[in-house]
Amino acid sequence: MASVLVTFYSRSGNTEKMAELVAAGAKEVSGVKVDLRPVEEVSADDLLAYDGIIMGSPVYFGSMAGELKTLIDLSVKHYGKFNGKVGGAFASCGALGGGIETTVMDIIKAMLIHGMVVVGDTSCAFLGAVSVGAPDEERDQKDCAGLGRRVAELTKRLAT
Repeated sequence: MASVLVTFYSRSGNTEKMAELVAAGAKEVSGVKVDLRPVEEVSADDLLAYDGIIMGSPVYFGSMAGELKTLIDLSVKHYGKFNGKVGGAFASCGALGGGIETTVMDIIKAMLIHGMVVVGDTSCAFLGAVSVGAPDEERDQKDCAGLGRRVAELTKRLAT
């Protein structure tokens, strides 16, 4: 059975709400096991067990939180072992124009450097799900669930 990890860092709870929506979308895909875990509970070794990995972070100075960056930095010991795994990214920000796309791109860059296949979207949130504050708008919720669903669908397709 294909497996997807949704991991995140959240201080205010906004990114955690997004992660829950992303995981719920992934769980809509039958035949895919989905785990939702805060980044503090994930080691670089844990990442190897998953076929798909979705990472989320609030924006700090135009980039991801240090806690998520630390996990990515530690994953270098497994460089070359992530080839073909499916990835996706999401982020929350305190204000429009606060660096949300640069944060998503930083996560995606790390995934691409690891050889992962990153899922985009042609409808609205092209790079990954984003939210200014809590994901309260219907569009934000739809984008989060859609990200999870797309990653799970591609993960399932590639894992079989």
